[in-house]
Amino acid sequence: MMEKAVKKVTLSAMFMAIGIVLPFLTGQIRQIGTMLLPMHLPVFLCGLICGWQYGAVVGFVLPLLRSMIFGMPQMYPMALAMAFELATYGFVAGLLYGKSRWKCIRALYRALILAMVAGRLVWGLVETILLGLGGTMFTWQMFLSGALLNSVPGIVIQLTLIPGIMITLNKVGLVRFAKQDADSN
Repeated sequence: MMEKAVKKVTLSAMFMAIGIVLPFLTGQIRQIGTMLLPMHLPVFLCGLICGWQYGAVVGFVLPLLRSMIFGMPQMYPMALAMAFELATYGFVAGLLYGKSRWKCIRALYRALILAMVAGRLVWGLVETILLGLGGTMFTWQMFLSGALLNSVPGIVIQLTLIPGIMITLNKVGLVRFAKQDADSN
C-alpha cells in the first residue's frame, strides 16, 4: 500500500515538473499559451493516472507555483482562476475515470469532456468573483472567448494527445484499459 502511495506522489511530482516546463514551448507568449493550454495536459494525466486527489492538488498548485517562479501566468486574476480550473480538471477527470467500471477509451473521453466542461464553468465563476472584487465585470463574451473560442486548439490537442498517451501507456503496461475492482484504486 505504501509503495502505491510513493509511486503516485512521485508521478504527481513529475506531472508538476512537466506542467512547469511545458509552457516554455509556447515561448511564454500569453496568446499562444491560452490557445494551446500547455499546463492542462499534465493535470489531466495526473488525475487519470494517479487519481482525483493527486490531480486536484497538482492542478491547484501548478499555476500558483508557476506564477510565483516565473511571473506567468499573472497571479491575479489569471493564476488564481486557473488554480481552481485546473484543480477541477484533475478532480473530475480522475474521479469519473476512477469510478468508471471499465477503463476504456469511451470512459476516458467521457471523463475528459465532462472535466473540461466543469473546469471551464468553475473558471468562469472564479473569474466573475475575482474581477467583481476588483470592480470589473466579467461578461458573457469574456467567458465564451476565454473558455471556448480561444481554447479550441488546446481542446483539440487534449482530446487527441491524452488518449494517445493513455493508449501508449497501456501498450507498455503502465496503465490498464480493463475491468478493475474498487480495491485497486
